[in-house]
Amino acid sequence: QVQLVESGGGLVQAGESLRLSCAASGIIVSTNAMGWYRQAPGKQRELVAGLTTGGSTNYADSVKGRFTISRDNAKNTVYLQMNSLKPEDTAVYYCNGFLIRWWGWGKGTLVTVSS
Repeated sequence: QVQLVESGGGLVQAGESLRLSCAASGIIVSTNAMGWYRQAPGKQRELVAGLTTGGSTNYADSVKGRFTISRDNAKNTVYLQMNSLKPEDTAVYYCNGFLIRWWGWGKGTLVTVSS
């Protein structure tokens, strides 16, 4: 059974940083393309960042240069480092597969950025 547990969200001010974590069980993150997604109130879920097994990354235009996706194979965890946060980054953030395969969605972690 695959479980993806997101954590690290919180309330921050504009310009501050957060690091989100996605602890995976039932899959090996190093052998799966992984992504971070977000859903803002009243909006559809969107891809924020993706990481292939080969280490290539893909970012939404709105977060390029500010967010970085990475993984720790030993911890089987995927991270999203978010810098220079903006109020429009406020959303629930989720991790899941990227490009090839997806699993059930976790509960996500809420990020709230105040102006």
